[in-house]
Parts: sequence; C-alpha cells; structure tokens
Amino acid sequence: MRRILPFLGEAWALARPYWNSEERWRARGLLAVVVLLNLALVGMGVLLTYWQRAFYNALEAKDFAAFTGLILWGQGGEEGFMPGFSLIAAAYILVGVYALYLQQALQIRWRRWLTDRMLSGWLEKRAYYRVALTDAGTDNPDQRIADDTRLYVDGTLVLGLGLMNAVVTLASFVVVLWGLSGPMEVFGLSIPGYMVWVALLYAGLGTWLAHLIGRKLIGLNFLQQRVEADFRYALVRFRETMEGVALHGGEAQEKRGLLARFGAVIQNWWGIMRATKQLTFFTAGYGQLAVIFPIVVAAPAFFAGRIQLGGLIQTSSAFGEVQGSLSWIVTNYARLTEWRATVERLTGFQRALRAAQDAAGEGPSLTAGGGDGLRVEALSIALPDGRALAQDAALHLAPGEAVVITGASGSGKSTLFRALAGIWPFGTGRIALPPGEALFLPQRPYIPLGTLRAAICYPHDAAEYPEAAVVAALEQAGLGALRDRLDAVEPWERRLSGGEQQRLALARALLLKPRWLFLDEATASLDPEAEEHLYATLRRELPETAILSIAHRPAVVRHHDRVLRLSEGRIGPA
Repeated sequence: MRRILPFLGEAWALARPYWNSEERWRARGLLAVVVLLNLALVGMGVLLTYWQRAFYNALEAKDFAAFTGLILWGQGGEEGFMPGFSLIAAAYILVGVYALYLQQALQIRWRRWLTDRMLSGWLEKRAYYRVALTDAGTDNPDQRIADDTRLYVDGTLVLGLGLMNAVVTLASFVVVLWGLSGPMEVFGLSIPGYMVWVALLYAGLGTWLAHLIGRKLIGLNFLQQRVEADFRYALVRFRETMEGVALHGGEAQEKRGLLARFGAVIQNWWGIMRATKQLTFFTAGYGQLAVIFPIVVAAPAFFAGRIQLGGLIQTSSAFGEVQGSLSWIVTNYARLTEWRATVERLTGFQRALRAAQDAAGEGPSLTAGGGDGLRVEALSIALPDGRALAQDAALHLAPGEAVVITGASGSGKSTLFRALAGIWPFGTGRIALPPGEALFLPQRPYIPLGTLRAAICYPHDAAEYPEAAVVAALEQAGLGALRDRLDAVEPWERRLSGGEQQRLALARALLLKPRWLFLDEATASLDPEAEEHLYATLRRELPETAILSIAHRPAVVRHHDRVLRLSEGRIGPA
C-alpha cells in the first residue's frame, strides 16, 4: 500500500492538468457522456438477468407464447412488462457502439493535448539538450513522447472506465444476488445473502493469488518498453549513417550490434512470456471455475424446490457479475502492470524535463548588449564531468568585424561556440549579445525534414522569402544545379554530400543576412578553393555582418580582420 498510493498520486498528477486545461469542458462533457453510456450498459445487464429468469421459467413451464414474446417484442406478467430480447439487444448494441466511439474520441483528444504538452516541455528552454547531456537514465525521449503517451491515455481510460463499471456492476448486482441467495445455515448459524459472501471470498483469494503470481510483470514490462525503443533507435541511427557503414564495410559489426540489442528484446520477452504463462494458467482456471461454481453452490436450493430454473440461471448470472466485478484486478492484472510501467516512464521523463528547465539559468549569463558588439567577460566553461576548458576568457566582436579563433583539437573551441549560442549550461561568466539576428552554423549542418526551400530558409518560414532571393543564395553557394528541385521533398541530409550540406548552410546565411554570423568549422568539408571562394562571397554579400569563425586553414584566416587562439583556457592573439 505504501508504494501503491504514491504511484496513484503520480498517475493522477499526469492526468490532472488535462482535466483542468483549456479543453476541460469538452473533455469533461465527453467523459460524462461516456460514463452515462457505460452506466446504461450496466443497467441493461441487470435487466438482462431478469429477462433470463423470465425466459428460462417460460421454458420450464413450456409456455410458447411467453417464449416467443420474450424473444421478440416483450411479454407482460405478474411482475410487469419485460422487453423482448430483440429490443434489449438492439439498445445494447447502439449504446455500446457509441460508448466506444466517444471513448476513442476522448482518447485521441487527450493524447493530442498530452503529446503537445510533452513536446513543449521537451523543447522549452532547450530541456532536450540538457537532458541529453546530463540524464543518461532518461532513455529514448522520442519513444516516451510517441508511444508512452498513447499507452498512458488508452490505459487510463480503458482501465478507469472498466473499474467504474466494475464498481457500479458490483453495487447493482450485489442487491440482486443478496435477494436471490437467501440465508444459509452453517454450524447452526444463519448467514443471510450467503452467495454474496462466497463471491467475496472467491474474488479476494483470486486477487491475492494473481498479485503473487503476476507482480514480476511490472518490472518486465518497464524494461520491455526500454529495450524495444533501444532497438528501434539503433535501426534509425543505422539508416541515418548508412554511408559511413558502407564506406567502412562495417555491415558485420552493425549486424552484431543490432542483433545484440534485439537479443535483449527477445530475452526480456521470454521473461514476460514465462510470467504471463503462469498468470494465464491461474486466470484461465479461475475464469473457467467461475462458470460452474455459482451453479454448484446454488444447486441445493434448486433441488430443494426453493427456486425455479429461471431463478437458478439468474442467480448464476448475478453471481458471475458480482464475482467478475470483484475480480477486476485479476482479469486486468497484465494490463495494469503495463500501464504502471508506462506511468513510471512518463513521470520519470517529466521529472527530468523539470530538472532541466529549472537548471536553464545555469551556465554563463546571457544579457542584451549595446551597439558596440558582442562582449564576453570572465567566461569559464567546462565539460559535464567538470573538466575545465576555458577560464576567465574574454572576447570582443565589433559590428561588421570578422574574427577567427584557432586552437588545438580538444581545446574547447566548439564548446565555446555552444556557449556563445547560449546552449552550453556548464560554466560561468557574462555574454552580452548585441541586437540583431544571430545565426550559428556548426560543422555538421542541420537540415530539417521537408523541401529544399524550407531547409534554406530555416528557421524562418519559406513564404517570407521570394523565389529569386532563394535561387540567388543557392547559386552564390555553388548549388545552382538544385534550383529546379527547391520544392522537392526528399531526405536531403542523405541526398547531399557533406560539402553540399555545408554549402546549403552557407546559402542559408546568404539568404537570411544575419547581423551576427558564427561558424564552427562550417567549411571543413569543402576543398580549399571552394572554401576561400565562399568566404570571399560571405564578406562581399554580407558587408555589415560580423563573423566569428572557428577554423584552422590559412584560406579561412585570410578573410578575417583578427586571428585569436584558444589555448590553455585563454583566448588571446595568435
């Protein structure tokens, strides 16, 4: 119980924001209708037990008129009018279909809202970046957003409505069963409503045994979601880096790695299979015994003439409903373990996002600078493990100036680039950002999904730029041959070579014309002639743009006004 209550609190903490969100009235209205329809199904189930009693009594009495009336439109009697099975079945089908349809409508609306919230939390304050750097335990955020949200919403509604139905069914049928079963003499004591107590003992024992047998599924289901996501991620990464694998001839190594990850999937799945087999042996036997058990218990009253055949059948049905309601945990145990694993993965993900967002203020402070350019003062940056890369570094970049920073590999140049972009959280110091748009181009350019036009205009909307300007930037970057494919949707990160991808990023700079341009080895994949030509183009076409480059080649250095070097944690003249 000590572990269940905190877990239920976490599950409710995931659900509560939606039911209090801007969609709360529509969501609550849909839920209310779904609940009413489910209650109607329970009510028709109660009515059906009385119909069964009348129907089987008609069979026992060989009353053909009552028999046909109870099948078709209904039959009057001493206890009032009883609708026919055709009417009950038609109403049951209609209500059942719309109960499911509206439940699915609520599921997709809730999932859409929760996915949007998870994505917002992941992207807000660049939490995705810090989580990737610092929280190795939060694996596969894509799987948590795409799959776990779906499993959580579906499981919450299905299990929640199922539990509600079980409670209402129990409350409805326990009255019926109490009245039907009558008293029972046990060791001289008269026990009223003995069938209710038998059902309670039967279900209680079954629930306890089901938990003992199936509780290991909780951990196994949690692990299964993780290893499945790991295997899927490995396949996606192979697809994205297939050229490197092909060039190295690394197919055998990749296959071993993929099969090893899939082996973890299989191994854990066998554990789930064994645990499910044990649980299914019990639940199947439990369910089969429940079919005959109430008839055996009620048979003495039937043979003693205290109840008719219809009463025996109604007692059996009512017992089955009561026992089924009390055994809700038994029949849903496997799904409950999967749902619990999903809740734990989502709550863990949310905790990691909150921690990342709370730590967003860490690192060098970013402030709005004046018109005299970029200023960096007392900057210290480190790696996530605490190893220092720069200490008390200072830097000034004037408007329209071009500065290049060199340094040995591993000296911290790329980390400095990230700190200037405001995304590196490990460090201290002050960075005064000047007014105007800043564009940061890393060595490996980012190319979004979609058209080539959208990739050039990123992160702006492609509709903001006329086609002539886009084509001109493309040609200035040496990609004029692609001008007729601007609106083609292709995997451009694979269609273009490394050098072409860097040309595309530089075409983006030529099109957007930022006031401040930061380049981290952004031409390293180009030949020296192309590199020198593109830098000359940047200086010519962007005369008012300040450029800060991280590079090594002399062809790059010649196109800058000053050369600095990052060495032993300090930035100074080369």
